[in-house]
Amino acid sequence: MKFIKLSSIFTVSITIINVWLFRFNKPSIYRGGDATNMIEEFNAYGLSESLVYIVGTIKVLFALGLIFGLFWDKLLVFSALVISFLMTAAVFMHLKIGDEFIKSLPATIMFILCLFIIISNYYKKEASIV
Repeated sequence: MKFIKLSSIFTVSITIINVWLFRFNKPSIYRGGDATNMIEEFNAYGLSESLVYIVGTIKVLFALGLIFGLFWDKLLVFSALVISFLMTAAVFMHLKIGDEFIKSLPATIMFILCLFIIISNYYKKEASIV
């Protein structure tokens, strides 16, 4: 269980950092609408360019929070909660513009992994009480 939790933490963190820092201006089959970069994708959702940078900063900070959360449970859970909320919003944005399911799949997977992180952290505490 611990290996799966660690794998989930690093998968979410590395994926978010990769998308926002290294693939920001690159096309992807997962971009909303017909967007070829992050700014075009947010425009497709009807969101402003300034919101691109706000959301990106929040996502990267909390992705790092997941990693640092390995040493502080409260940061881990809070980071996973914030990211799961943002991933839910991402799925709704894809639905809003009528994207096919494949485009919302990464956000859906990140959401599920964050829920797993939160739940596994809760059960870890339950097991240590007994």
